[in-house]
Amino acid sequence: MGKISAAAFADTKPHYEILDGLRGVAALLVVFYHIFEGLSFAAGGTLITTINHGYLAVDFFFILSGFVIGYAYDDRLGKTMTLGNFFKRRLIRLHPMIVMGALLGVVFYVLQGCVKWDGTHVSTSLIMLALLCAMFFIPATPGASYDIRGNGEMFSLNGPSWSLFFEYIGNLLYAIFIHRLSNKALTVWVFLLGIALAWFALFDVAGYGMIGVGWTLDGVNFLGGSLRMLFPFSLGILLSRNFKPIQVRGAFWICSLVLLVLFCVPYIESEGMISLNGLFETVCILFIFPVLVWIGASGKTTDKRSTQICKFSGDISFPLYAVHYPVMYLFYAWLIEHKYYTFGEIWPMAIVVYFGSILLAYLCLKGYDEPVRRWLTRKFLPKKK
Repeated sequence: MGKISAAAFADTKPHYEILDGLRGVAALLVVFYHIFEGLSFAAGGTLITTINHGYLAVDFFFILSGFVIGYAYDDRLGKTMTLGNFFKRRLIRLHPMIVMGALLGVVFYVLQGCVKWDGTHVSTSLIMLALLCAMFFIPATPGASYDIRGNGEMFSLNGPSWSLFFEYIGNLLYAIFIHRLSNKALTVWVFLLGIALAWFALFDVAGYGMIGVGWTLDGVNFLGGSLRMLFPFSLGILLSRNFKPIQVRGAFWICSLVLLVLFCVPYIESEGMISLNGLFETVCILFIFPVLVWIGASGKTTDKRSTQICKFSGDISFPLYAVHYPVMYLFYAWLIEHKYYTFGEIWPMAIVVYFGSILLAYLCLKGYDEPVRRWLTRKFLPKKK
């Protein structure tokens, strides 16, 4: 464990520096995945290539979140920390960047021409309504007037906010319910959730051929999104309670390489009742990701360069995830307009989008997120004795 990073300076315990770094690696891979998602979208919904399983980064984020929250708060919540202070800390940690993502969503939506994907013009009043709902984290139902892109996203100004919506639900459940469970009860809870998630993935309940669900509020997506959050989040808490480090050299590089390989595994076609792609997803979420978190929490950086990489990637991980997708909307519109369907046609622009997203995230972190969270911490959290 190293010094606390900007990724979570509102908390008081030291952080697992490699886990911070792995969160950043996953966020960087998500941006890469969304670039290829754009090519699929422009081509009419073909399979996403190259980093085919990048959507599993969300499930990895949830298990990381559960582990870190369990470590940071299990021995304090309800004892030396009130529920009110817990919720304040989580809001201070998450909500400033949620607001920034919504604001940037408006900026890039205007640049895109204020139109839905079918070309229908959207009024300024509906755009402002969508912004207001996004800032207060009120999701849109499919077909709602403030679903201003017309594709059923919970948050049409910044699509990935759906996972943060479920993160809020997880934090709420942790504070009022999960943290009170004994180890035995939590183990049973995790086991039952694991069975439910495996059922959802193995039998392709959503009908997508993959578990990339949760982004919209239709019934199957809400069920799937809830399972995607509840199982890994709860498992992360269980891991934090029972964690005993093991000796692992090069933990950061090993785990990063495994994530890259897993995310690049091609979609697995199947014709029987059991989805082979769902089987792969189940193995990743139920078994491989917990091992990666355990290894990451066990390891330590041993040189200045690795420490700097983990620190930087951990610092930008949440800002990058929170603000990159408005850029992607504009990028997708450009792909559709020019009818670009292959990476070979667009790689220079892809590089600009990729590193531009990282730069945007870093500027938001340093110029907005850190100062705002410092001010909110001084204003609303009790001072340390």
